[in-house]
Amino acid sequence: MTVQEAFGARLRRAMDERGPLCVGIDPHASLLAEWGLNDDVAGLERFSRTVVEATADRVAVLKPQSAFFERFGSRGVAVLEAAVREAREAGALVVMDAKRGDIGSTMAGYAEAFLHKDAPLFSDALTVSPYLGYGSLSPAVALARESGTGLFVLALTSNPEGGEVQHAVRADGRDVGATMLAHLAAENAGEEPLGSFGAVVGATLGDLSSYDLGINGPLLAPGVGAQGATAADLPRVFGTAVRNVVPNVSRGVLRHGPEVGALRAAAERFADEIRAAVADA
Repeated sequence: MTVQEAFGARLRRAMDERGPLCVGIDPHASLLAEWGLNDDVAGLERFSRTVVEATADRVAVLKPQSAFFERFGSRGVAVLEAAVREAREAGALVVMDAKRGDIGSTMAGYAEAFLHKDAPLFSDALTVSPYLGYGSLSPAVALARESGTGLFVLALTSNPEGGEVQHAVRADGRDVGATMLAHLAAENAGEEPLGSFGAVVGATLGDLSSYDLGINGPLLAPGVGAQGATAADLPRVFGTAVRNVVPNVSRGVLRHGPEVGALRAAAERFADEIRAAVADA
């Protein structure tokens, strides 16, 4: 397999050049309706192509939510394949938000679906769930290293239910979320300018000073925009790790559609606000 430049290095450059913003592509039924589109494959295709056209040449990362495409079956997945290909061709990095997690050959199959260079859904990184044990992710870690792609591991998520697992305390006194961060720090040890194995850490979680977020890898941070967090909150939440934060904004940008110009303006506004907040930290 031909190895491209490591995801962490490509992401660092994209964040520095385009600003540290990730725009979600989340074509759920209510947004399709807001755009005046039908909740069908034609509406899905119009929505995704418009978001890619408006943002892929100017934001660092696009993050399609796989579920909203999968619900339409094979025709929806075909739309997703096109969106991934066109976004990458326009210069955006694509993080596939599929949150896969399993063991052994099944985990390897999920990894191959999104991280193998010949896969129709080949993406720059994949979100994964470690809650069958961090070691269950080994096939995905190995393939990511081989292919120059990356992973974002669920660590400290913003949903209220997440705490019952992520804040559970292990026998060694460390909670599960902190354990995941420690695993990622080990994966990224010695990597420059940035490791390829990131964590998902919610921007709405408030004070995270009790956690070591210095994993030498990216921190994908949902919650900016419609969920209530702002760019100005990022230094307070992430502290000295803020330069490695990739804030995800979905509805805050997407609600400005279907006009391409309005989507672009919203994405550029968020990117500027985030860039300024990080620079001042």
